[in-house]
Amino acid sequence: MAPRVVIIGLASDFGCQVQVTNMEDHLLDVLGLMDLAYWQLASSGHLPDEYDVAVIEGAVTTAEHVETLRRARQTAAVVIALGSCAVTGGIPALAGTADFDSRYGVVYGDGVQVAPGRQSPMPISSVISVDYHVPGCPIDPSEFVGVLSRALMGLKDNMPQDPMCAICKTKENVCFLDRGYACLGLVTRTGCGAKCVSLGRPCSGCRGISPEANIAAARTVYADKGFSPLELDRLFDLYNAAREAVL
Repeated sequence: MAPRVVIIGLASDFGCQVQVTNMEDHLLDVLGLMDLAYWQLASSGHLPDEYDVAVIEGAVTTAEHVETLRRARQTAAVVIALGSCAVTGGIPALAGTADFDSRYGVVYGDGVQVAPGRQSPMPISSVISVDYHVPGCPIDPSEFVGVLSRALMGLKDNMPQDPMCAICKTKENVCFLDRGYACLGLVTRTGCGAKCVSLGRPCSGCRGISPEANIAAARTVYADKGFSPLELDRLFDLYNAAREAVL
């Protein structure tokens, strides 16, 4: 019997689930290996009681999310974190960089009732153990197919560890830092093929901080290029505000 796969969404813009719908021919490579039992974006039914692989998109922002994650971890043999929000906390984690409750008043005015059960946004690894990771904002469909295939075949996670700069050198991209633009390729985990930089945009760090990155040395490089510590922290926080949970 083929493994039952479910795709669950927490707090995000569902962009990574939309990317799954754009996989087209890529999806054919794995459809024969699994039974897609539930897909939150495309399903009108309920999450089944039994499944083997849980693909989870989005950050943890409520007590209900915590319960959903714990139930998924108890049920599934394999958990896959899908996208930056799930892997690092992503954009939602920015809400945890200051007094969280005060933000409601700024947006909605005085006297607003804060939703019960909410909490400072965090990646799913802050609640449960995660077996496979697909970082990116949004994900690369072919990378997701590769990770899902590895999970279905019982192979280990092989998420890249090196910083992005190594890929830029092989592609002969002109360095944005040398041109005076802030770019996080120096510290960001590779795996996307340096797409943004190759298309003329500095890296924003959506794949998370590389475990091989030398942050102290990077700060020195950025300072030499004229960027202040505050500017660098703001760059880091865009996708990595929950840095204690970054892999």
